[in-house]
Amino acid sequence: MSTFGAPGAGIKITKPIPPERGSFPLDHDAECQPIMKKYLACLKTVKGMNSPECRELSKGYLQCRMERNLMAPDSMKNLGFGNGEGDAAEKGGEPERAIAGK
Repeated sequence: MSTFGAPGAGIKITKPIPPERGSFPLDHDAECQPIMKKYLACLKTVKGMNSPECRELSKGYLQCRMERNLMAPDSMKNLGFGNGEGDAAEKGGEPERAIAGK
């Protein structure tokens, strides 16, 4: 008999994969909301381009979250921010890989 048209035919069931860095709590008290709004306004101004000003706001937002235990502390390099002036992404080169082996 053919299973064509049968419920669930051909569907592979996969195991869900958790996020790489786990989940983190939402900012219910809006402690980091002002800098987040500045970052989003910056992105809108530069039409989504990777500008240094927006990157600094993004970095500040992540630091705010780490300081208030809204995300696990991590180095800025692991979060995609290089050592500042020598970022490959800002020079148009290959972006740094945050995860080893990728």
